[in-house]
Amino acid sequence: MTDGFLDLALVRDLASWALFIVGSAGVAIGAVGIVRFPDFYTRLHAAGVTDTAGAELIILAMMLQAPNWLVVAKLAFIGFFLFFTSPVATHAIAHAAWVSGLKPLLGPELKRESE
Repeated sequence: MTDGFLDLALVRDLASWALFIVGSAGVAIGAVGIVRFPDFYTRLHAAGVTDTAGAELIILAMMLQAPNWLVVAKLAFIGFFLFFTSPVATHAIAHAAWVSGLKPLLGPELKRESE
């Protein structure tokens, strides 16, 4: 099915590659945030948000490249599962840290720690 310059397979490949690149960049930015941020809570936030978003984008890219609908359904289930369990796990880790007495850095403490 060729309609001039772009056919459906090329558009699907370009879209999936764009999603792969953006998702991988999000995960890489999250890794940099884990190293650069000063305390546990900001590092956890960087890891939780970027890993969830990056994983969802990568799963969408894989769904575009899937050979049949069964694979798409399995990937959709995995994406649905990750979308809800990753933030819950991040919250549980943050709550456990708070209950154990780990306080976030605030105001002047944050400036002293990052300098």
